[in-house]
Amino acid sequence: MAEKIIIATEAAPQAIGTYSQAVRVRDTVYLSGQIPLVAETMTLVSDDFEAQVNQVFHNLDLVCQAAGGSLNDIVKLNIYLTDLSHFALVNEVMGRYFNQPYPARAALGVKQLPKDAQVEIDGIMEL
Repeated sequence: MAEKIIIATEAAPQAIGTYSQAVRVRDTVYLSGQIPLVAETMTLVSDDFEAQVNQVFHNLDLVCQAAGGSLNDIVKLNIYLTDLSHFALVNEVMGRYFNQPYPARAALGVKQLPKDAQVEIDGIMEL
């Protein structure tokens, strides 16, 4: 069995449950879901949806960096939205953080997210 390396950084929000920020196995990093928490306060960045999406990508980027990569090393994203009408804005914001070729992606509508966040994103990164 391959060794699991736990990725943790104080720069990103700490886990609020029984999980790691990310786990690396060989050259693959499994990124736990990030919600729009500010690491220093562990509170939501804002009620504004665009601010929440930006914070989530920022948090993901911090965890990617701690694992030795970047957002552009992500090969698969899962996006969870409490309101699918925000999908176009997610695309717009994502375009600011990623270069082509873009990762594979799924977007799902969900009833509720932790701390009443409007968005959560997890992913898989290849180093």
